[in-house]
Amino acid sequence: MASTQELKDVVKECLENRGILGQIKARIRAEVFNALDDNTEAKPPLNNENMIINELIREYLEFNKYKYTASVLVAESGQPKTPLDRRFLAKELNVEEDRNSSSVPLLYGIVSHFLRQNKLQYPNRPTSPYMSRNALYHETERGMGSSEGFHDGDPFVVMGGKR
Repeated sequence: MASTQELKDVVKECLENRGILGQIKARIRAEVFNALDDNTEAKPPLNNENMIINELIREYLEFNKYKYTASVLVAESGQPKTPLDRRFLAKELNVEEDRNSSSVPLLYGIVSHFLRQNKLQYPNRPTSPYMSRNALYHETERGMGSSEGFHDGDPFVVMGGKR
């Protein structure tokens, strides 16, 4: 007969393999946050930039099924519970989407746009799927991460991205 520890290990492994253990942990964290959240403390008013940034992050979190993280973001930031309209966000950010880009969060398209722009501006730069923080910092310092060449009023076109 299996020991209690062996049974726990099998259940844990089963829950991890099905992706449920992470969801349970996230749900517990969200519920603990909600229980500890001081609703009497007034949240600072959201300015337009923070509201748009929070909405881009929420869209990304919900797309990736990080629903408990998204619920904590909304509760902690004071973001309205009803998401902002995506067309409104695209208009505010002066983003023109193609039909493929509407299937992924705007944040994917924005990041993809700047990565493509950097690749066009600096074709000889070595590419890597991940860039170290140090390398990113030095590239930004040299202006490689800047938005030079973009003019206010010109929309940037967001092409379909990949998840």
